[in-house]
Amino acid sequence: MNQRLAHVTLLVREYDEAIAFYTTVLGFTLASDLDMGDGKRWVVVAPPGPAGCSLLLAEAKTDEEKQAVGRQGAGRVWLFLHTDDFWRDHPVLQARGLHFLETPRSEVYGHVAVFEDLYGNKWDLLEPLG
Repeated sequence: MNQRLAHVTLLVREYDEAIAFYTTVLGFTLASDLDMGDGKRWVVVAPPGPAGCSLLLAEAKTDEEKQAVGRQGAGRVWLFLHTDDFWRDHPVLQARGLHFLETPRSEVYGHVAVFEDLYGNKWDLLEPLG
């Protein structure tokens, strides 16, 4: 069996503001933006580097979905952006306006700092060690 995670759905307020943030601030690539009709779009953004899991941006429509925007991890870090050079990427992302919630730290598993996306979802920027 050969399986992998392809996409993680991320609820957003509005497609275009999300695309702008993920491509301009985080430097992701817009991999897909297809009109599905009835106001729905298939929008996929992916970090630079080798193919891997990407984000499927889903515009919140129902009240329940709108309440979950920015809270899909229930206030915890739930998305992990790996990098091959933390000390290169951290200042670049900070200069682009990314909001880090802490100063960088080194742990036994790697160099890391928690940041928030434009909706308040918490992420780790992480350079794994070993």
